[in-house]
Amino acid sequence: MRKAVFLDRDGVINRALVRDGKPYPPADLASVEILPGVDVATQALHDAGWLLIVVTNQPDVARGTTARAEVDAINHYLQQTLPIDEFRTCYHDSDDHCDCRKPLPGLLLAAAKIHDIDLSASYMVGDRWRDIEAGECAGCKNIFIDYGYAEKQPTIFNFRVHSLLEAARIILGIRA
Repeated sequence: MRKAVFLDRDGVINRALVRDGKPYPPADLASVEILPGVDVATQALHDAGWLLIVVTNQPDVARGTTARAEVDAINHYLQQTLPIDEFRTCYHDSDDHCDCRKPLPGLLLAAAKIHDIDLSASYMVGDRWRDIEAGECAGCKNIFIDYGYAEKQPTIFNFRVHSLLEAARIILGIRA
């Protein structure tokens, strides 16, 4: 079985736009800014044999405030720029009651089935409670990137960090 690092997108790979203490995705490709150290972190994880899968909620598509093509363009750009193996995107809103919207683990479970991933040997890295809960429900170890958002915070996680680079060092067993 393979090991994976599941990554949230906004706030983990690219900068989330924070308004009133809450994070929002970039509105378009021109607004995307890859966070410092993400290139180094993803390359190190990739080189060490980890499968890198982005699992992202993009409910603005269901809400009609962002076009699916714009989300797909951002995902494509990030996948062309970084060594990411796959993007799994939920385009639904909470009222759709799908199984792919985090905090439910559907995106992780589907990827595990397709790629023969050992979830207990894998990690979920996210900056919001939904990410961490999805990882917990899937049986992954969880790394919370804490930006101090003014919203519900996760209560159960394995590690609290301030960047994907710091998370990668933990996963790779590198002491900073």
